[in-house]
Amino acid sequence: MAEPTHIPILVTEVLLHLVDEPEQARRTGQVSHGGAMRQIRTSDERLFIDGTVGQGGHAEAILLRGLPGCRLLGFDRDPVNLSIARKRLERFSNSLVLVQDSYAQVKQHAYVQGFNHVDGILLDLGFSSGHIEDASRGFSFSHEGPLDMRYDQTQELTAEGIVNGWNQDDLAQIFRVYGEEPASHILAKAIYQERKHKRITTTLQLAELVASVIHRRGKIHPATRIFQALRIAVNDELGELSRALPDMVDLLRPGGRIAIISFHSLEDRMIKKFFAAQQGKTLNTINKRIITPSEKEIHSNPRSRSAKMRVAERI
Repeated sequence: MAEPTHIPILVTEVLLHLVDEPEQARRTGQVSHGGAMRQIRTSDERLFIDGTVGQGGHAEAILLRGLPGCRLLGFDRDPVNLSIARKRLERFSNSLVLVQDSYAQVKQHAYVQGFNHVDGILLDLGFSSGHIEDASRGFSFSHEGPLDMRYDQTQELTAEGIVNGWNQDDLAQIFRVYGEEPASHILAKAIYQERKHKRITTTLQLAELVASVIHRRGKIHPATRIFQALRIAVNDELGELSRALPDMVDLLRPGGRIAIISFHSLEDRMIKKFFAAQQGKTLNTINKRIITPSEKEIHSNPRSRSAKMRVAERI
């Protein structure tokens, strides 16, 4: 069994906003709401959902802080990550349920497992370091590998299927919308022309084609946005988030909180817009300013630098 390689991000902040502060309110039986105080449930058992359990870093921290008296339901689409998480969290087996599925299916699993009124829900929308480090998964343009990019490798759609099968206009659309790539049409045309002569099957083949068309300078590789767009399209990442958000709010008990860590503007805008639409109706936003990693965390884990967390509380 592989060892965990992914370093969980904003762990201190997740515990503070999702576990510690709600627990203090629970002990007094009250929670602040617009300056007023209202009663909340005082059951000894606290329930948490980690919708993107990955290799178990956040789940481990939540269980360590919340025990005794808490249970956690964790989801991940990737069976490799889930196996690593299961081993990492085996000492919590009596307080843990792990499910291989998308967090977009959270409601049906939560009802079955008795997690229908939960204290906290976490989503970490960043993909695992293991996905980047394992060239065979096809997420990275830095190493030769198949154009795959699937979290769940039982699904049919792959990045190779999109690159070689979708028409030029559809390619341009996902590059523009999901990758926010200004040269989306130029790149889509270049891919369309290239695949007439030879099927594009590997990460380096695609990355080199993009670099031959887009001559940008700077630290960011020209293929970065294209690989992001393909990953989002392959795994329907924005569709999952859109479908899951209302269900997750329904699962929260009054005073329960949802914390979401995002890594690019598309996700963050969706979360911000959803929280704003629910403000004062079903949710109250906890953090007026986006929560970001400290300089110390960024220094020790550079991959955390683009992380943004938003937290809201169920009314």
